[in-house]
Amino acid sequence: MRADRLVAALLVLQSRVQVTAAELAEELEVSVATARRDLEALSAAGIPVYPQAGRGGGWSLLGGARTDLTGLNATEAQALFLLLGPAASAAPDIRSALRKLVRALPGTFRADAEAAREAVVVDPTRWSEPDRARPELVDALQAAVIRRRRVRLEYANRTRQRSERVVDPWGLVDKDDIWYLVAGTEKGQRTFRVDRIVDATVTDEPARRPADFDLSRAWGEVVEHVEAQRSLTWATVLVDAARAWVLSGQFGRHCEVEATLEDGRARVRLAAPTPLMIAQHLAGWGAAIEVLDPKPVRAELARIGAELTGRYPDESTAGTPPG
Repeated sequence: MRADRLVAALLVLQSRVQVTAAELAEELEVSVATARRDLEALSAAGIPVYPQAGRGGGWSLLGGARTDLTGLNATEAQALFLLLGPAASAAPDIRSALRKLVRALPGTFRADAEAAREAVVVDPTRWSEPDRARPELVDALQAAVIRRRRVRLEYANRTRQRSERVVDPWGLVDKDDIWYLVAGTEKGQRTFRVDRIVDATVTDEPARRPADFDLSRAWGEVVEHVEAQRSLTWATVLVDAARAWVLSGQFGRHCEVEATLEDGRARVRLAAPTPLMIAQHLAGWGAAIEVLDPKPVRAELARIGAELTGRYPDESTAGTPPG
């Protein structure tokens, strides 16, 4: 796990005056390119890790962190916890190490460092979405979560209708490059897609947050609800086994390869909220895919095919006299 390497890299940097990417790669048993990317990630996150060019150069950990990682200043500590915190839920060793580091930090910014550790959850499983750039608002929302400040949002829903509301930001989730804000509202916990937030203003009002709130648990409940809604209709299809991975990209976790048949095709189970939504995904496959069931999905495909034929008739025979 990358978080393990980042912690190890920090400890190596702390124990040495200077280290090259090649030396770190040998120490961590990774490639030189991987070691260099990890060093650059630490530096880009705001942790005091700097390169020195030229003969005899390398990477160094500067400031108070050079002798003790608790010598990080408040901004640097938050950067470290934001970088490593998301891995803590999946790696007990990382969680334990971060708890120890929090207890050792100066009390003046211990709370902010702890909040940074709990501010973000990473969920790598996609919901059939393309990769996207990180929204610019993420940094501002992270700061609001850490500082416990309410945020005034202008939000556009899926139909592009805009509304304004003031929310208590509780945490952020990165779901395979799609960012979500989990927040408290007058109507209880709500989840907002960050790329649909038109504008966000961090206020000076303190945010309220349940004492027992856990971002990982809250996100798990969101996923469970969404998955239940997204899997209301199941379909069984046959497709060339070598191309089954394409369906996985379209349907995400709602794609299950059940078996590979003797004719080289795979039997695959797919799910979506409605038969129409399954048919819309499959229509572009044409005859390369066969839908075994259910009948509503087959009917939707037939309807889509008829609509396309009506709109785009075969012009190759237009004007040809009858034989």
